[in-house]
Amino acid sequence: MSGVLVLNADNTALHTVSVKHAIGMLVREVAIVEEAREGAVIGPYPWPLVLRLVRYVKTAFLYARAPGWTKRGVLRRDRHTCAYCAGHASTVDHLVPVSRGGRNTWSNTVAACGPCNARKANRTPEEARMRLAWIPRTPTRAALAAR
Repeated sequence: MSGVLVLNADNTALHTVSVKHAIGMLVREVAIVEEAREGAVIGPYPWPLVLRLVRYVKTAFLYARAPGWTKRGVLRRDRHTCAYCAGHASTVDHLVPVSRGGRNTWSNTVAACGPCNARKANRTPEEARMRLAWIPRTPTRAALAAR
């Protein structure tokens, strides 16, 4: 087992952390050792295999339908690839410009490079005669975390 399993206060599994992180949690007294490696210690602490948090951590956000929109999320979703020229993207472009009622939503934004974003300006892709390489969609949390 490469990591230390972290349990919520109600004994549901949350995630795994490194041994170094686990020791830090013990030092801060946010977790207690539920299971330890027999005969092994790290300073005054037993070598942890399983920790349990002292306080319950709400995890409802993990099960929400879709992650909230952010510029960083759009860049991650599109893998920092410009939706127009497939070059390196450093900014986000609104398909329907904000000045024309466009919103910050997953389906209205794509990653774009600076030159393409400037060329499109305050127009829709059709008006600017710029073809999208893909149709933007709302990503899942897992898809964003994997990128």
